Amino acid sequence: MTPIETRKQQLLDRLAELEARFRHIDTELDTHNGTKDWDDLAIEHEEDEVLEGIGRTGQQEVQRIRAALNRIEAGEYGTCVTCGAEIAEDRLDLLPDTPFCRTCAT
Repeated sequence: MTPIETRKQQLLDRLAELEARFRHIDTELDTHNGTKDWDDLAIEHEEDEVLEGIGRTGQQEVQRIRAALNRIEAGEYGTCVTCGAEIAEDRLDLLPDTPFCRTCAT
């Protein structure tokens, strides 16, 4: 497998993990039946807010992953979208969906 194919598989695997997490969040939110007890309602509301926050963060990551997959297909992956410099491999190891080199990310 080429390095780009490996990166692509990493991104696809992470995308699958996120989609599974979204299904779990949706299921969890659907199971909250809105009991009449105020204490239970408050706890459910807090849990719902946490789950929704996780979902929003995950959606942002999904957008970054899809953008990275599009850059792979376009042959532009690993090149900074701002300055055109090559993105260091160690940076891509940590942030495989990043569109920016270290300099432009700051």
